Amino acid sequence: MILSGKMIKEEVENKNIIISYFNESQLNPNSYDLRLDYEIGFYICDLLDVKKKNNFKKIKMEKSGYILNPGKLYLCKTIEYTKTDKYIPMINGKSSLGRLGLFIHVTAGYGDIGFSGNWTLELYSIHSIKIYPEMKICQIQFSEIKGDYELYNGKYYDQKFIESSKMYENFVK
Repeated sequence: MILSGKMIKEEVENKNIIISYFNESQLNPNSYDLRLDYEIGFYICDLLDVKKKNNFKKIKMEKSGYILNPGKLYLCKTIEYTKTDKYIPMINGKSSLGRLGLFIHVTAGYGDIGFSGNWTLELYSIHSIKIYPEMKICQIQFSEIKGDYELYNGKYYDQKFIESSKMYENFVK
């Protein structure tokens, strides 16, 4: 069951869901809008190797915006920090941005229960598009979980910055 917007607000007030910088104007009927931070990053190598830490560059966007080039993957993060030990968080792009050809959080829309941090988002556009810091970029939903579970404590736990892929850590033994 997905929580309604009213239930999200109630669970934030009860501290079962933490959303830093919670603003009721970002609340939707069954989700909460997250905003784009000023930092954006991209890989600076032609070949990405899953067994290696790939070269990655971060820059700060100006308030005047940043143009994404088609066919290139960008990583950014949300302004909001979220945490819940009670619900499964799910991230989805805003449909208005999808209609402009911007894919947001291309994979891994489900977070693990217990995840905390600022969300690193994958952005991919099929057209050149200008984005702006502080704009609403995606929405988070929360689902109930049934059965016994363990809280997430993986390699992206409590992230505060854009995190490039750590897939290479899966090969280190």
